[in-house]
Amino acid sequence: MKVQKNLLVAPLNWGIGHATRCIPIIEILKENGFNVIIATSGRSLDLLLKEFPNNEFIKLEDYNVKYHSYLPMSINMFIQIPKILLGIHKERKHLKSIIKDFKIEGVISDNRYGLYSKEIPSIFITHQLGIQTPIFKNIIKKINYLFINKFTQCWIPDYKENGLAGKLSHPKEKIKNHIYIGPLSRFKRTIQETKFDILAIVSGPEPQRSIFEKILIKKLRLHKKKVLLLQGKPDTDFSKKINNLTIRSHMSSEDLNTMILQSNLIICRSGYSTIMDLVKLQKNAILVPTPGQTEQEYLAQFLSKSKHFQFQNQKEFNLSTAQIQSNNFVAMNYQDYITNWDDILKIFKK
Repeated sequence: MKVQKNLLVAPLNWGIGHATRCIPIIEILKENGFNVIIATSGRSLDLLLKEFPNNEFIKLEDYNVKYHSYLPMSINMFIQIPKILLGIHKERKHLKSIIKDFKIEGVISDNRYGLYSKEIPSIFITHQLGIQTPIFKNIIKKINYLFINKFTQCWIPDYKENGLAGKLSHPKEKIKNHIYIGPLSRFKRTIQETKFDILAIVSGPEPQRSIFEKILIKKLRLHKKKVLLLQGKPDTDFSKKINNLTIRSHMSSEDLNTMILQSNLIICRSGYSTIMDLVKLQKNAILVPTPGQTEQEYLAQFLSKSKHFQFQNQKEFNLSTAQIQSNNFVAMNYQDYITNWDDILKIFKK
């Protein structure tokens, strides 16, 4: 009997987007006969534990980045570069012991810069090569490329041409050994009857997650039709009803898949994992970027130009305007991207 190779899949715990887009990767690896060990922390760990209860898990702490309510994300991140570099150094040391203890023969890291090894194939997943920031752009780019180039390959979850992420995933200066693997989504498109007028999905790091939730509850509790708000908190089990508004802490991938399809309008962040899900399901949405998070602000503006999505700033969020804007939507056609996984996964089969 052929012995399964152990592969480590490790998404960064920054919101839950990195974890959700690793779900199809984990499923593909298991279908191809690999034994997947998952390493992450926080809400990402809680989510993946529910999705893959029979897999082995390792708690791997993140970079402990603190988020400011008002300080621009670019300045906030630049100030914390020493802390991030220390976190990268720690996880690099931790990886050495993980490889030895769990007999790991390949690593797939979603935005965890320290999880590479010269001894085994190491893959880095990111859609952010051309990081958008108003200051320190060249310095951040050099640091970003310096670390990514230490990996065996860089997998980019986007179309090779006409990408969803614009110049984030298609910068002028390419990374070495990059492969476009197509958009990643855990969801499947089916025909569903509409049951909710609005589905609001709250996500992302604190404190902005809670700020956005409070804004939405204040607006949605007065809505006359059926509305559902998901808090994006897989670590809790909470449900509450206010008039026609139902609030739930979290849903499984299968239930959320169905709920998105059964909703007329989606209100959500413009995180890239969310964008890939919306495009796969061909759903309309009002995108509300996390304030100061330049990646989300860029994506919301880039995608709104095509009129597939509209966006509003969090401070000026207006539900009536959002509903009027939604009438001008043209759902983006999802292009099936045929990824040759047999060829891509050969790197782990040598």
